[in-house]
Amino acid sequence: MAAKSDLTLVIGNKAYSSWSLRPWLLLRESGIPFQEILIPLYQPDSPRRIRERSPSGRVPALIDGATTIWDSLAICEYVAERFPEARGWPEDGVARAIARSVSAEMHSGFASVRTEMPMNVRGRRSGVTPSPAARNEIDRILEIWSDCRRRFGASGKFLFGRFGIADAMYAPVVTRFHTYGIELTGAARDYSEAVQALASLQEWSKAGRAEPAVITASERGTPVA
Repeated sequence: MAAKSDLTLVIGNKAYSSWSLRPWLLLRESGIPFQEILIPLYQPDSPRRIRERSPSGRVPALIDGATTIWDSLAICEYVAERFPEARGWPEDGVARAIARSVSAEMHSGFASVRTEMPMNVRGRRSGVTPSPAARNEIDRILEIWSDCRRRFGASGKFLFGRFGIADAMYAPVVTRFHTYGIELTGAARDYSEAVQALASLQEWSKAGRAEPAVITASERGTPVA
């Protein structure tokens, strides 16, 4: 269990907000206590309510006393520094460099996957055929998973053995592949199953399915924050 904290994480809809899931999952899996403020997206008062808590006007945002950190990866980095005992990054220098690299690649890339397969934990979706661009990105993600598992994952079920920031960054992709029926084999399938088995991810998904709000744009295939 990590040290006692007094953190508040501001997030969007659990059904759809992939960026909110990433730091939420890291905090849960690290055993770091935090308060949660969920602001439904795309409501008339959403911009005002988010802007009151997040300088960027976007979710997620982490509030730690007088300090506010926004952007999922920046929040994860802050958590890793604030709670080093949670070991968000691998201890080995090479593994840590690769973990940061694949996390940054997830953070800045895979635009076609985001657009064509927005996160939606409400159920399985059929009839979605990835474009060639999205298929190339899917293949790259599967390559990352398999390579990290082969090189660094011997000590556990996750990309670098134990659960860490890299896994938090890719967890929404696991949900996307499940939602849209992307076929997985070998190490990528095993990794996906390990992430889906996390009690914290199941908690998030259950809450997302129970949300009354429906974001029509996301149901049509438009990604949200």
